[in-house]
Amino acid sequence: MKKLLFTILVVSLASLVCVVGCSRKTPASDADSPVKYKIGMSQCNLGEPWRVQMNADVKNAAEEYSEIEVIFKDAQNDTLKQRSHMEEFISAGVDIIIISPKESVPLVPIISQAYKNGIPVIILDRKIIGDDYTCFIGADNIEIGKAAGKWIAANLQGKGKVIELKGLMTTIAGQDRNSGFRQGIKDSDIEIIFEADMKWLEPNARKEMESALSRFEKIDLVYAHNDPGAHGAYLAAKAAGREKEIKFVGIDGLPQEGQIYVKQGVLAATFEYPTGGREAIEAALKLLAGQEVPKKITLPSKIYTPENIDQGGQHLK
Repeated sequence: MKKLLFTILVVSLASLVCVVGCSRKTPASDADSPVKYKIGMSQCNLGEPWRVQMNADVKNAAEEYSEIEVIFKDAQNDTLKQRSHMEEFISAGVDIIIISPKESVPLVPIISQAYKNGIPVIILDRKIIGDDYTCFIGADNIEIGKAAGKWIAANLQGKGKVIELKGLMTTIAGQDRNSGFRQGIKDSDIEIIFEADMKWLEPNARKEMESALSRFEKIDLVYAHNDPGAHGAYLAAKAAGREKEIKFVGIDGLPQEGQIYVKQGVLAATFEYPTGGREAIEAALKLLAGQEVPKKITLPSKIYTPENIDQGGQHLK
């Protein structure tokens, strides 16, 4: 009888161990465990507040989805370093690449290589030459530049002496903000008395503005391709005691930067250029799910002035 009871106990324990053990899945076969997708994000630099915000928008959007991981890299305004980032992403076999390129032409071959290797490439903010990428996300810089030109012409009543502080002119963004602006003022008597490439950087803009101030006794307005450029020009004018006689206009329109400058009376206007960070993650998720995304996603823009800043700005038509 004792032998029979012992045998029954052993069989029962073995069955219990099997039930518990067989019902527990390994991490590799756990259907509830999220699949991890690797997304490589190459930012051309983090020296501009707008680009810091772009990375933050990408990060915040990605953190809502446990199945994706974003690997961030900062090229520190170095095209060779950014090309190296792309090579690393290709070698690592990431599932998606998001890149905001420093320049339009030099990075085309490596972006094309990734694309032809079957890695979807999402271009943010700055366009590249050619079509070897999956999706471009950004606002229309020509239309923003044109809107800025028309607003400036109207604000100066059709005439005035204007300085243009350009973004990096080896980028399509800089070229578009320049050509759009020139289209916007073409029917006016606006005179461009000074122009310089400040490469998107506030210290450069300040130096260029110091040079302009030393050469010209009358300056009506400064049009800068981004808000740091406009702010740098303002600081130079303030140091010279001339900030009250000059109006300053920029592009970016971040809440913590351009919009604040408008509220403070530093800028007469700023034009919004959305970062596209959240939209990039949304596009990446669609691609990972096997869905198609448009070749081009154009983001809307706004103008912020002292008259409309408290109402949330005004959409460009």
